[in-house]
Amino acid sequence: MEYPTSGPRANGGSSDLQRAANEGPGRVEAVPASRASILSRTAPLSRYLAVCLALAVAGCGSSSAKSDPSSSGGSQGSSSGGVTGSGSGGASDSGSGGGQGSGGVTATGGLSGTSGSGGASAGTGGGSGTATGGSAATGGTTGSPGTGGKVAGSGGATSSGGVTSSGGTTSSGGATASGGATGSGGAVAASTLVTSAQNAYWKTGTWTDSTSTATVTVNDANSYQTWEGFGGAFNEKGWSYLTTQAMQDQAIQLLFAKDGCNFAWGRIPIGASDYAMDRYSLNESANDTSMSMFSIDRDKMKLIPYIKAALAVKPDIRFWASPWTPPTWMKTGPYNPNTGKSNSNFDGGVMKSDDATLKAFALYLVKFVQAYADQGIKVEVVSPQNEPNYQQNYPSCHWDTSTFVTFVGKYLGPALSDAKLTTKVLDGTLSNPSGDADIGQGVLKDATAKGYVGAIGVQWGMSDSGPVNTLKGLASGTSIWLSETKCGGTIGSTSPAPNDFSYGHDTWGYITSALKNGLTAYNAWNMVLDKGGLGIDDTRKWPQNALLVADSGNVTPTPAYYVFRHFSQFVDPGAKRIDATGGDAVAFKNPDGSLVAVMYNSGSANSSYVVSIGGKKLQFAMPASGWATVKYVP
Repeated sequence: MEYPTSGPRANGGSSDLQRAANEGPGRVEAVPASRASILSRTAPLSRYLAVCLALAVAGCGSSSAKSDPSSSGGSQGSSSGGVTGSGSGGASDSGSGGGQGSGGVTATGGLSGTSGSGGASAGTGGGSGTATGGSAATGGTTGSPGTGGKVAGSGGATSSGGVTSSGGTTSSGGATASGGATGSGGAVAASTLVTSAQNAYWKTGTWTDSTSTATVTVNDANSYQTWEGFGGAFNEKGWSYLTTQAMQDQAIQLLFAKDGCNFAWGRIPIGASDYAMDRYSLNESANDTSMSMFSIDRDKMKLIPYIKAALAVKPDIRFWASPWTPPTWMKTGPYNPNTGKSNSNFDGGVMKSDDATLKAFALYLVKFVQAYADQGIKVEVVSPQNEPNYQQNYPSCHWDTSTFVTFVGKYLGPALSDAKLTTKVLDGTLSNPSGDADIGQGVLKDATAKGYVGAIGVQWGMSDSGPVNTLKGLASGTSIWLSETKCGGTIGSTSPAPNDFSYGHDTWGYITSALKNGLTAYNAWNMVLDKGGLGIDDTRKWPQNALLVADSGNVTPTPAYYVFRHFSQFVDPGAKRIDATGGDAVAFKNPDGSLVAVMYNSGSANSSYVVSIGGKKLQFAMPASGWATVKYVP
């Protein structure tokens, strides 16, 4: 992370806590309309059978979930006349609401099928009451749509692993699901409306059909870049602040579950970053050019458990990696003067350019990719250096353009190929618009080096249209990623990291600017930090923002978290960015044909906000200074 170009990036505050549970998502299915009438006619018998089944399960099954709303992922209803079964995935019949098992959900008035752990139920509605024009299965796919089409929350009752809060969602005219918006772990509905505003984050809503003039118009006739995904960086400090299993599970669900941020990418530091616990590399044995002493034992303490926890929730997550410094014996001085604790040669210094050192460093990176593969972590892209034109008072290293280009084309690329690895090289991460820009362009101008490049990574200091457009002209279609978002906070501040609404608003601008500029992936910096937000820079105290704040046993999503989630939960890798005009909005078409519009309203609340999408005009209530995501299946 380099110096910001000007003063404070954001100010004080944080969002409401939204908890996630400890298990993965379940599956919930709605009853087809053709079966709904049959079920309604057999309701007396269905209730009788459900009661019998519930009593039978209660007699022999585990009762750890029962009707306790705090149990792991159970879906909760306020059972007016319902009979609650217990055990792992209890079956229930309900008047208004229903009971719960470990992950079971109940539809109003319907016949509840037997379920195991995470069982699914069937019926003509979800939540309390029946829909007039359409009923939604809580937490999953919808029933017949009413006015306004198919709308179900990523909310309502969730499967095992979900957490409910207030405010459900159905099609217009339908019933509201008891439980509302989910935390993490449940199934995400096909068509969805979610809004966020200060102190009112992640509220599921409804829409109605409209004939009014559209505020935002989505047009999939024009398409742009193919989206590769959102992600964030794994750092030791982040994992260290998650001091209990419950906090770890909650954070991972919020970041990687399908109804959390659903991140597609994870960035891994190679050795110490500025948010490691302290300074280290993976081989500090001087002149060990054969890498006989190379080891990732340090990473097995915090970093790899962090990554494996994410893999357990999202097995298809993809990884890229970058070092902040090579082993210190591969650098020469002068090193950064550090007025704090002496940190030897980790901070600053210049990369050596001799053959033996460059060959050894290429082997170092190959060993890293291989060692992580042995841990079940496939690193697809590796960068030679984080911000190669900066020397800082934390692990860092300066590269000149010639050495960087030579290293990629004659050392690292061939070493990866000789080791039979499919890992590609990241041209970056580029931050300084002058020196880093020269390095990035130099690689792309060299045919040999360019042949090994899988993507170009620009940090927030390089993400403006000018530098990116220059890279585009040399890239020949190579993807350009935003490799690190602007972290906010104020250098020299003695206050905790702001993590406030202002930074959330700024994050919206950073993301939408990158998307409209044609970038194909977007990475957060720290996913988790404590309230202080400080790294290991001894000289320049900089309390930086994060997506989640861990404090006093709690994990709290920040406003920036919700801004990321408004995109990342709904926009799938492989989506095409499409036209969105008439407002502050970005739109995508997912590979499955669903359309996603993400919008920001800078003005006062608008109860008649209209988005034209998929041949429909959908009207809903947009909050003041707030965001909305509409996912619509035509």
